[in-house]
Amino acid sequence: MFDTIAAISTTLGVGAISIIRVSGKDAIKIVNHIFDSKDLEKMPTHTIHYGHIIDREKIIDEVLVSVMRGPKTFTTEDIVEINCHGGISTTKKVLELLLNNGAILAEPGEFTKRAFLNGRIDLIEAESVMDLINSKTEKSRELAINGIEGKISLLIKKLRKNLLETIANIEVNIDYPEYEDILVVTNEMIKKNIVDIKEKLKIILKESENGKIIKEGINVLIIGRPNVGKSSILNKLIDEEKAIVTDIEGTTRDIVEGSINLDGIALNIIDTAGIRETEDIIEKKGVEKSLNLVEKADLVILVLNNNEEIRKEDFELLDKTQGKKRIILINKIDLETKLDRRKLNNSEIIESSTVNDFGLEGLTEKIKEIFNLNELETKDLTYLSNARQISILKNTLTLVYEVELGIKNNMPVDILEIDIKNIWELLGNVIGENYSDELIDQLFSQFCLGK
Repeated sequence: MFDTIAAISTTLGVGAISIIRVSGKDAIKIVNHIFDSKDLEKMPTHTIHYGHIIDREKIIDEVLVSVMRGPKTFTTEDIVEINCHGGISTTKKVLELLLNNGAILAEPGEFTKRAFLNGRIDLIEAESVMDLINSKTEKSRELAINGIEGKISLLIKKLRKNLLETIANIEVNIDYPEYEDILVVTNEMIKKNIVDIKEKLKIILKESENGKIIKEGINVLIIGRPNVGKSSILNKLIDEEKAIVTDIEGTTRDIVEGSINLDGIALNIIDTAGIRETEDIIEKKGVEKSLNLVEKADLVILVLNNNEEIRKEDFELLDKTQGKKRIILINKIDLETKLDRRKLNNSEIIESSTVNDFGLEGLTEKIKEIFNLNELETKDLTYLSNARQISILKNTLTLVYEVELGIKNNMPVDILEIDIKNIWELLGNVIGENYSDELIDQLFSQFCLGK
């Protein structure tokens, strides 16, 4: 934390501008050594200066240098950003000069890590920075912004504050029982607070399912026997000839993936090998891989052939996907109907024909209906989308239920306090009030360099 760090903050490659960021107590001093214009150490904060980066007397590049003095910076430390011309050679040379003059190369995510450790942002806000960088749709961007602005953190902090007041009152009751003018904490008073926290946590966790959809998208698996039209359906959905389509059974031997944006939600679509018994070793591995993906899919599109009777493999797939979010897509309805629908659930059925593009709009509308995409709102303050945060809140809710049970069994207040303190600490783990160095190192190692 005492070193001055530097890293390239823009994508390394050919472009108009590259930005190199320097942060730490010697940031201004180090950049000043290689800047030939004004004395940056005498310049006021949050100002931009024109000049050249030099190596001794040799001009390396024409640049604009931004000087920002702590604590009103992203890391709360002094920060200098060098805007140089884009290009691998130039950018690397400027970084090399900074390292030769006392800076050290930043680790992945180290700028954001310092912002967290210096108290400028909490852990939810830090993780939301990475979510913003990785966002692929407008809704996922809006969700990440909510986290960066601290809206979710504020809700967690309010819950912790209420718990802390309860803990404090219990402590006073235990330590000063002789005082007659203090508030006597009863199980009934604790119950009211615990029930309120329970309901808020349940809402957050319920809506976190929507947050996960917004952030990660929906994993859609297209599955069925060979030659029912799976690859054609993938190609039509993504509007690209990505999967090879032939009349030969077993053409698709491995998974083929594509992605589309559906009302601001990413659909990650996977076309699979046709499910059938086969002696072909490669095709057999493809079939096994396809079946293993069923459990991981958020939605299964099971494709049946309208022009054929239901076969043994169809029934096996119907059984294997039972209980999952599923659409039964009856394809090739432009051909003679031989499929007996009496054995199918009509509410899951969508008809299609990839020959004349019929039914694809109905398919996407059905997906919207299943996942309530028309009702998703990214402005809701209680959305969580991070697996770490959600896992902690689930453990917290379990403890809340235990406190409720203890109240029901009329356990002493001082015993209930133990679990209440644990709830308070778990909520602190969500926003990073309590953390281990290993956790922080692991989280920020997933960030890109320069952020």
